[in-house]
Amino acid sequence: MTKYQTITHPLRPLFRADSKILILGSFPSDKTREYGFFYGHPQNRFWPLLERIFDVKLSTDIEERRAFLLLHHLALYDVIYRCDIVGSSDASIQNVVPSDLSPILKEADIKQVFCNGGTSHRYYKKYQEQQTGFKAIQLPSTSPANARSSMDDLYQKWKIIKEY
Repeated sequence: MTKYQTITHPLRPLFRADSKILILGSFPSDKTREYGFFYGHPQNRFWPLLERIFDVKLSTDIEERRAFLLLHHLALYDVIYRCDIVGSSDASIQNVVPSDLSPILKEADIKQVFCNGGTSHRYYKKYQEQQTGFKAIQLPSTSPANARSSMDDLYQKWKIIKEY
């Protein structure tokens, strides 16, 4: 039998006043929750992709990654604050409590919202788009579960974030 767990988002949103871009995932994977920072699954292509877009090399050090994001005016969070989930399966998500994005949007100078994958975009449109007034741009998921997109495909779509 599949075991659902009710999990509350363990991370605080990352942003500061000069953040221009908000990147929203769906909900942190179990590996991310263990790691203690966004996109902590070693197979997730989020960090290698940002390294390529910004032409940098980052370690897995959380403080280094945090500083990199803030330096490049990137804010990170997820659209779901609490849900019932089996492991890390986005497909299993139910009983969603959406994240409150208003503190980020109130304090930061966000120009554009991007969603990392279809799940985050679907929940953003359902729960947050009305309140925020931002039409989010859906980017292909960096998750290892998204086998359809190669690193080159991801790069071609994701490099738009540098325009903001």
